[in-house]
Amino acid sequence: MAMAHPPSSHAVSKARQVVDIVLDEKSVARRSPEVEHERAVALFDLLEENDFALVGGEAGPYKLHVGIFEQRLVFSVHSADDRKLRDVILSLTPFRKIVKDYFLICGSYYAAIKKLGPAQIEALDMGRRGLHNEGSELLRERLTGKIDLDLDTARRLFTLICALHIKA
Repeated sequence: MAMAHPPSSHAVSKARQVVDIVLDEKSVARRSPEVEHERAVALFDLLEENDFALVGGEAGPYKLHVGIFEQRLVFSVHSADDRKLRDVILSLTPFRKIVKDYFLICGSYYAAIKKLGPAQIEALDMGRRGLHNEGSELLRERLTGKIDLDLDTARRLFTLICALHIKA
């Protein structure tokens, strides 16, 4: 029996990739310049490298619209030609405490950069990264069976959720 050649890695990556992302500007909370910078970096990094696929759905590349509607987090997934493929809607409730704690520690971290020594800054940064990982894992868990994504993609999406979450 002849085996088919697997698709090229470029084809696989495009089939599991977000190539455009739009944040609902009505949902975006205005934050400090540091948090706005993190949001911009997360958007850039997400588009540069991500692993994202609809479970049981059409392959990508995908366009992703992220927003908050009626206290729900909405991932509206579209095809590259802008056909709506699926809306994935999650309750914000499980994210509220992590996001609140994340913003508190981020505030402390940014203040520490201006006036504390390296040991204190490093300790706050470790706490910040720990909460970020916790939020990213929660996002992956909540998307199980709907969207398959790797940890780095979840981390970048969690950063964007933080930009949306608090205002809602």
